[in-house]
Amino acid sequence: MPEQKSKKLSGPDQVIRFLADLDHPYKREIEVVRQIILSADDQLTEHIKWNAPSFCVNGEDRITFNLHGKEGFRLIFHCGSKSVSRQDSGKLFEDPTHLLEWVTDDRAIVKLASADDVEAKKEKLLEVISLWIKETKAD
Repeated sequence: MPEQKSKKLSGPDQVIRFLADLDHPYKREIEVVRQIILSADDQLTEHIKWNAPSFCVNGEDRITFNLHGKEGFRLIFHCGSKSVSRQDSGKLFEDPTHLLEWVTDDRAIVKLASADDVEAKKEKLLEVISLWIKETKAD
């Protein structure tokens, strides 16, 4: 029998398979946050990066789950692997939601700890995702 070539999964199919196989105490919350992210901006695409779902604009990663940690999970907001140096430029923008914990001027984290936490932060999360996409599109 001829050997079949393995077909590479599309980005969304990678994420669906990853989540189906995921053994995580916050799996349901992760799936809810995935839907929140995808609903925030029609330009977003998804795939697996750093062993977790990651969301891109024009092929550049912008938001990536970090599923490690004992008390919830995190969203890493970044400017992709080809980030242009922004030394001494200041933060990308002032965060009106106060959700972002800035690691550097172009990298931030949002921590999520429970279903109630996800629900409480949903509207602000949508707002900060939209702002992040808008501010990082030109990078």
